[in-house]
Amino acid sequence: MRRNRAEIVGDEMRKVMQDIISNELKDPRVPLLTSVTQVKMTRDLSHATVFVSVFGTDQDKKEALDAIEGATGFIRFQMCKRINLRLAPELHFKLDNTLDEAMRMDALIDKALADDKAKREELGIEEEDTDSKDEE
Repeated sequence: MRRNRAEIVGDEMRKVMQDIISNELKDPRVPLLTSVTQVKMTRDLSHATVFVSVFGTDQDKKEALDAIEGATGFIRFQMCKRINLRLAPELHFKLDNTLDEAMRMDALIDKALADDKAKREELGIEEEDTDSKDEE
């Protein structure tokens, strides 16, 4: 499938912004475990929504996003030096909660498995040994 120009530019911007935020942004409010997960560009390349993942508490995430938004001009300038675009897109930063949702889902699955195991033990149902079936 052929990708359009907005997707290609967005992917390149993601790589460049990740490098800028990790290596050139000197704000102490931005933790080391901050990453740019995705950049969605408008079709005319005039606006970019940048999804940022921050590892830490909700307060850490808010402070990191505030710091990154405060450095928007610097990030935009550095990005335009590295990527040859006619127009510097306006940047909009948003927190990416994918990691939090994945951890929440993992915890729910673990809880469901533990509840199922407790229920089986309560009813006296033995668990099937899946390893022995694979060997046969």
